[in-house]
Amino acid sequence: MTIVVSGATGKVGRPLVEQLLTAGHRVRALTRDPRRANLPDGAEVVAGNLSVTAGLPGVFTGMTAAHLISFGDDYAPLGNGAEIVGAAVRAGVRRVTVLKGGTEKTELDAAVEASGMEYTYLAPVEFMSNALEWGESVRTEGVVREGFPDIESAMVHEADIASVAATALTTQGHAGKEYWLTGPEALTAPEKVRVISEVLGRDVRYVELSRDEIVTGWREQGFSEEDIAFFVMMRTRPPAAGRTVLPTVEEVTGRPARTFARWVRENRAAFGG
Repeated sequence: MTIVVSGATGKVGRPLVEQLLTAGHRVRALTRDPRRANLPDGAEVVAGNLSVTAGLPGVFTGMTAAHLISFGDDYAPLGNGAEIVGAAVRAGVRRVTVLKGGTEKTELDAAVEASGMEYTYLAPVEFMSNALEWGESVRTEGVVREGFPDIESAMVHEADIASVAATALTTQGHAGKEYWLTGPEALTAPEKVRVISEVLGRDVRYVELSRDEIVTGWREQGFSEEDIAFFVMMRTRPPAAGRTVLPTVEEVTGRPARTFARWVRENRAAFGG
């Protein structure tokens, strides 16, 4: 297969590039700054961005499959979905995966479904890498300050999202599917902190913040009131999908989903380990 990977230096794109190359596929890795990409040897690293319509013909030329992302840097849906899909179809792309950023159908989704290409949607819940926001306080103080201690998350390892994408791009039987992707367990914030402590082999304390303290912190970071209302809703009335463990990763890839403990071991340097 000859496959273009958009967002190639991102949390999902990077492991996807690595996995496809390991499996012997030709990969064109799309990134804004190839000089800083630091991707594996063998990847054809090119400058580009799905949101820049003028560069799309060169992105897809010679490719038979593509990994697409339905949102831009601000997590808003891309506004040029029809142009992206049109360029891919004209170049001869026959199969795509689409990493979704929400539950609503986007312009890109509609264009993909009307294109005649085989498509597979990837709908992950919370990324395990969100725990990196605790890195500094764990390194410097051995503490995590967080609220809403009873809310569970079935967070997923980014490499598992990549594994599902790689499988869907290179094997039959995934056309028209939407895969909701979770990890193998649903954990609360205090439980995540306990895992971090166990992996690091040192005490890491969980300090509960009040709702008002958390909202104040978001305001200080510059989030809008609309964003804050959404954040509060997700932490007080989260959808069941976000905490419901599903077997999808293993069903698609044949391998169990990676645990949070494994993710922490792989990223222990971020926590001072």
